[in-house]
Amino acid sequence: MTYEQLGQLFASYASGLWVTVQLTVFSLVLGLLIAIPLAVLRVSPNRIVSRPVAVYTWFMRGTPLLAQLMIVYYGFGQFQWMQDAWQRGTPILSLLRDPYDCALIALTANTCAYTTEILAGALRATPYGEIEAARAYGMSQFTTWRRILLPSALRRFIPAYSNEVILMLHGTSLVSAITIVDLTGVARDFYANYYAPFEAFISVGTVYFGLTTIITLLVRLTERRYLVYLRPQNFATLAKS
Repeated sequence: MTYEQLGQLFASYASGLWVTVQLTVFSLVLGLLIAIPLAVLRVSPNRIVSRPVAVYTWFMRGTPLLAQLMIVYYGFGQFQWMQDAWQRGTPILSLLRDPYDCALIALTANTCAYTTEILAGALRATPYGEIEAARAYGMSQFTTWRRILLPSALRRFIPAYSNEVILMLHGTSLVSAITIVDLTGVARDFYANYYAPFEAFISVGTVYFGLTTIITLLVRLTERRYLVYLRPQNFATLAKS
């Protein structure tokens, strides 16, 4: 392999890394923003609002991410009404024509389902004493959710959510199946061009490993910042305080 080819290879890996990071960050941010109100509905005692959310999370968690990508990218395009909408240039439906937008939609819907259940579990684990204290201070139900329940649940769900972040990073490797050249797509092209599967996938696996390590370190820093009050304290610490 010449130096020119190596330069092209590193440029391709940099481009694929940028696509992977974009899809991971955008899907996680959008999924979290949508999951917060869905988690509130999920823990509602009213089945009319909680049951549709439960069905959505059950379906998304019960089907493979690859199948969801295929349905969004290939499935909707077979319908005539969708093709007519593309011809008319309908703004929202035209998103389903672009592979990047299809991947972002599928990834967001998938991580949103998992995040909703994680956050709903954190809400259910809220100590009832916190709710009683809020009522004792005369807080309304909206204020209790805004200042007590959601902030407390968002802190407690950080450790479990970190696993979802890592899984979503790894899940983006499936988008190469719908013609997107991410990190895994670059590795496949490298293998196809140079017939070097070991070098191609070991190198891309090393990049994923490095990204996972960075995420793990960031999560630990976040836990130290927002979960200090949950750390067990020894008697020496209590005596000094």
